[in-house]
Amino acid sequence: MTEAAAVEARLGGHILADALVAQGVTHAFCVPGESYLDLLDGLYARRNRIELVTCRFEAGAVHMAEAYGKLTGRPGVALVTRGPGACHAAIGVHVAFQDSTPLVLIVGQIPFEETDRESFQEVDYRKMFAPLAKWVTQIDDAARIPELMAHAFDVATSGRPGPVVVAISEEMQRSMAVVPDLPPAHVLPAHPAPAALDEMMARLGKAQRPLVVLGGGAGWSAQGKADIRDFLLANDLPVAVSFRRMGLFDGTSPNYVGDLGVGADAALVRKAKECDLFLAIGTRIGETVSQGYTLFDMAGSTPIIHVYPDQAEIGRVYRPALGITSDLNAFAAAAKALPKVAKPAWSGWRAELRAAREAQAKAPDYAGPLNLATALQALEAVLPPDTIFTTDAGNFATWPQRFMHVGAGQDFLGPTNGAMGYSVPAAIGAKIVHPERTVISFVGDGGMLMTGQEMATAFHHKVAPIIMVFNNGMYGTIRMHQERHYPARVSGTQLTNPDFARLIESFGGHGEVVEATDQLVPAFQRAVASGKPALIEVRTNPEQVTNRSTIAELRAQTKPAART
Repeated sequence: MTEAAAVEARLGGHILADALVAQGVTHAFCVPGESYLDLLDGLYARRNRIELVTCRFEAGAVHMAEAYGKLTGRPGVALVTRGPGACHAAIGVHVAFQDSTPLVLIVGQIPFEETDRESFQEVDYRKMFAPLAKWVTQIDDAARIPELMAHAFDVATSGRPGPVVVAISEEMQRSMAVVPDLPPAHVLPAHPAPAALDEMMARLGKAQRPLVVLGGGAGWSAQGKADIRDFLLANDLPVAVSFRRMGLFDGTSPNYVGDLGVGADAALVRKAKECDLFLAIGTRIGETVSQGYTLFDMAGSTPIIHVYPDQAEIGRVYRPALGITSDLNAFAAAAKALPKVAKPAWSGWRAELRAAREAQAKAPDYAGPLNLATALQALEAVLPPDTIFTTDAGNFATWPQRFMHVGAGQDFLGPTNGAMGYSVPAAIGAKIVHPERTVISFVGDGGMLMTGQEMATAFHHKVAPIIMVFNNGMYGTIRMHQERHYPARVSGTQLTNPDFARLIESFGGHGEVVEATDQLVPAFQRAVASGKPALIEVRTNPEQVTNRSTIAELRAQTKPAART
């Protein structure tokens, strides 16, 4: 839009579309609603600037936008209608909040003159989203659209990134206003204080058993990941990643020692408790990383160096020996430029941690025709070096987490809040952002039937992710806990499933069924060759409910008192 056109009278819906263009938005993910028809019309007028992705369920739309945010570092944008649409979208907002992903959710709203009458589909979004979003606002004056939308994008990306919710009333979208568009604010990132870097290296030089944990998702750029890798390798440091952040560090590196999250290797957890310096970069050191807040005491007897872009998160739970408030990429660049530790004392310690990781990743001899660990490692060997993985929540997810190694050029997207139904729409969103890259969705049979209908979105927008459904006929995680606490008393966890491979064929896609170890790689190769959206149904042994225990073993481990 030219500068002259920017000050002409425009409809609010068109001003809002122009505000998205001004903030650099390239994609918007939506389920349409009558509450924002005027914005849809504005997006029609800007269809050469913003691709509007039509989805089938609001949670799916927000998951796609969240995946966009993770991959680009820019706010993903989702559009939903009022009432039920906003309620369906809430789970995606919670994912973005706990994953620290920049997101802007735009919600159609009732006419503001009907407020507090419990009008059709009326919800007070400030109250509804207050615990889930960084900021919630409502625009009732078209003249304020550029101001409030620019601020929404600023909030979504500043400090600890996260979601912002913007409600837009109906009549505001239809009113005329004369107001200029506002560009993104030019803000230099926060850099680490030089004195803090000096103290960090002094503490590191005295350590015998340091451990680094990398976290954060959308906050990292490709250059930032390369810079932090160079710093860590130059100092031969052992590196773990936080929950579902396997894309932050090369899993094939001899310095990679595993992930600290749900299903973490017990050997790594033991070693983490033995470390004498814990360097947390980009992670909040939350419940999953800290193994239920058991790794360290709150007072800081184990020295912690905590690097995070939001000072409010430093010391929130654990008192650090040193807190460094910094943009993660700025920190990585500064750390890379530092002189390395002269004589690191931890080469043996790093080797012990790596050996434990390699031992964990060795495929056991599982019973039955399908050894999923072996099959996944064979798949890993044939994947492109820039593959994007998305994962859902569930016990199935611990198999690729434990047995596969995400390479330096690959990305791994997963919900740290444990949201089922994330993976399929996230894979579609990822494929829309990067159509040239292979995208694989790991999803259980439970999560597949929560948002699997978004396969239709993949066909509609002509992208071809590969969906890998792990089918064991149950909600596996809950069944695992059930067997631990109430063995042999199965209640509410069994599932009846369709033929998943035939399901995608009904859409016009490519379906495969895998029941044996040597079938997975050929099935994947045929799926890629088809050029269509594809689904590989991996029929797993329901008795092998985790990668470490069978149902029989869980029952045998349960204390007799729990059986009564």
